[in-house]
Amino acid sequence: MAASFHLSNVRLADGQRVSVSVAGGRIEAIGPQVAPQPGVPAEDGGAALLLPGFVEGHTHLDKSNWGRPWYRNEVGPLLTDRIGNEREWRKTSGHDSAAQSLALSRAFVQAGTTRIRTHVDVDTEAGLRYLEGVLGTRQTMRDVLDMQIVAFPQSGMLKRPGTVELLDRALAAGADVLGALDPALIDGDPVASLNATFELAQRHRKPIDIHLHEPGEIGAFTLRLLLDRVQALGMQGEVVVSHAFCLGDLADRERDVLLERIAQLRVALLTSAPPSRAVPPLKICRDKGITIFGGNDGIRDTWSPYGVPDMLERAMLIGMRYDLRRDDDIAIAFDCVSEAAARGCHFADYGLHAGARADLVLVDAQTVAHAVVARPKRKLVVANGRFVVRDGELI
Repeated sequence: MAASFHLSNVRLADGQRVSVSVAGGRIEAIGPQVAPQPGVPAEDGGAALLLPGFVEGHTHLDKSNWGRPWYRNEVGPLLTDRIGNEREWRKTSGHDSAAQSLALSRAFVQAGTTRIRTHVDVDTEAGLRYLEGVLGTRQTMRDVLDMQIVAFPQSGMLKRPGTVELLDRALAAGADVLGALDPALIDGDPVASLNATFELAQRHRKPIDIHLHEPGEIGAFTLRLLLDRVQALGMQGEVVVSHAFCLGDLADRERDVLLERIAQLRVALLTSAPPSRAVPPLKICRDKGITIFGGNDGIRDTWSPYGVPDMLERAMLIGMRYDLRRDDDIAIAFDCVSEAAARGCHFADYGLHAGARADLVLVDAQTVAHAVVARPKRKLVVANGRFVVRDGELI
């Protein structure tokens, strides 16, 4: 169907029955009195719940084993064990980042995701090969999927000489965001590592999204160094700290001092809400005005056999991890994979309002909380004004 159409008989989260007029791939009007224009294709939504297209705020499309034979996981327990095991497996198994990122992207779209931020490994052994594969996927999916690519040094910024130069090339080649990883525990020198990260980001005028797994006091130390650089370099609103496990380890008083600075500097936080690690306090962060949003992290890769490309399931897992039981609390979990994620990643023109890109999901659910908990088949998915899924199947 064309990028202009009229969708009637759908319900918003507040229960209001509305129609949606889409023209040129954008929401032209939305409300109870929106009438169809002559000659424009029409669709009856069957009183389904209308949601905005979902946002995946943190995944790794390039390393997924989605759709391939089962990977037997026998890796050691340390972060460095997983990094080394993955690097060797990708080198020897014939894993194809182009094919796998495309397969997983299509699965995301099938489940209603229309915006993705993906981290892509930049490695001194593989060079930019994984990036090139995901750039190809972005080009293939460009009409229906808004994809941001993070150039991610999975083995560290400084630990493997030549990585900084490769990241420089990756940003020049089309990566949107500069990634980083555990400046203290992986690179062993948080000052030098963060200096290199911020210098490179400033040179390319790119935002930063750092994986910070470091726990407790060492994580807090790294986080303070990062915030100092955000402030000194005027990068307010341009940095995401992914995972930020240390914020779940610290005593309340020390944590709250950090949260106040994070809010002041408009640094956003990403959580996958893992059950086995401490997590940033969701409601406290929101109360302080911090954008905190959600993502799957890896999906069916050598790190973990878990994960599916369905952001309603990730919202459910966020709700379970944070003990969100009331309907209004479960709506917060959904916000983590919709509005908050779009805001944290700076995806433009998002939402259910006139002028937004027409990314729409219809589900047979009574409320947002019902949709998160039941995760019904996607009745209809519209991406960039194009009908891409009907009754759960890609068109």
